[in-house]
Amino acid sequence: MDKRAEAHAAYTASREDSEAVLPRYSSTSTASLGPELSEHTFQLEDSKGRPWLWLTVKSRAKDKKTWPLYYERDIIHGTVAIDFDKTDGAKAVAISVSGGVTAVGQEELTFLTVSEDLWDSKVSGKAPKGKASWPFSLTLPPEVSASNKPKGKAELYRLPPTFTERASPVYVDYKLIATVRRGAFKVNQILTASIFYTPLSRAEPPSQLRLAAYNADAPLVGPSGDPPGWKVLPPVRFTGTLFNQRTVTLECIAAIAAPLSFATGSPIPLFMTFSSSDEQALDLLCSPSAIRLQLMRERLLGSQATQKGASGQSSNTFREPMAGAYFWPSQDGTVEQGKRQLQGEIDVKKNLRPTFVFPRFSLRVRTVYTDPPICRPG
Repeated sequence: MDKRAEAHAAYTASREDSEAVLPRYSSTSTASLGPELSEHTFQLEDSKGRPWLWLTVKSRAKDKKTWPLYYERDIIHGTVAIDFDKTDGAKAVAISVSGGVTAVGQEELTFLTVSEDLWDSKVSGKAPKGKASWPFSLTLPPEVSASNKPKGKAELYRLPPTFTERASPVYVDYKLIATVRRGAFKVNQILTASIFYTPLSRAEPPSQLRLAAYNADAPLVGPSGDPPGWKVLPPVRFTGTLFNQRTVTLECIAAIAAPLSFATGSPIPLFMTFSSSDEQALDLLCSPSAIRLQLMRERLLGSQATQKGASGQSSNTFREPMAGAYFWPSQDGTVEQGKRQLQGEIDVKKNLRPTFVFPRFSLRVRTVYTDPPICRPG
């Protein structure tokens, strides 16, 4: 069975309600870390190049040389070690995990801080000699309270995924921070390690007819035969001049497989229906190679990032195509005069970041249909 038959069982993020807006994407996970983990060690050196502070954690990352990787509700286990003989004035040791949104040219907006005190001289007395270490466990919450404005009303939002793409106008960073506090009039010493975070949730299963088609390796049933299995979008009309001789009108109805949730690494099924009284125009404009439909990503910045429909209003919206659809003649139903039906797919790449809605920065995807070459919207 190809990857289409596996889409219903994978973990993805939840459905969004917009007619043409698709949901977030993610991979499978459980809250507890499995036995096959990578161990990452970070260290801080003194002025002579000698390491004296160490931070060690275990994560889901496949390679210990990459950033530590964690999923939603994971518990970060690790140790902090310090060589007291190579530092002076240490009064306390703490560990924390923080998350923040940073727009280029602006200060970071911190939305997450989970901390744990590991050692305090006020409680344990004078600092020991030599090397000492402390284990820790930090739990990543699934949601945080955040606001679009500094003094605005806070609401609960799911933790956004790490987003650190090059040349992006905004970033979402998560960091582990080991802090050695040194008392009054002395600078604290800090060891920071970036981590990679991905939220997860389970996708809804496909319709019974679509699942049956997957299991039988058969063509999908279209919207007319499987209404619950498709989200049918409003019709769009195009008009134009064919061969500079006559005006033609073409109507297009697109349908996206429902429920609107899909696994990374699997395709988004599509169904396109074109209607016209001009058979020659249908043959020319509705061939599989002539249809141009893309999966477009939108990054929304600023105070309107959490508002529905803000992408068309905000100047702080950045769009880029992520994938294109490919089509073939549909085998669903009978051939009708004045109508053409195509079935297609958009491949969702495994490295596509999950979509999310969060104050100051939201990430969404939508399908965009490009006008036929000789037509304009009617």
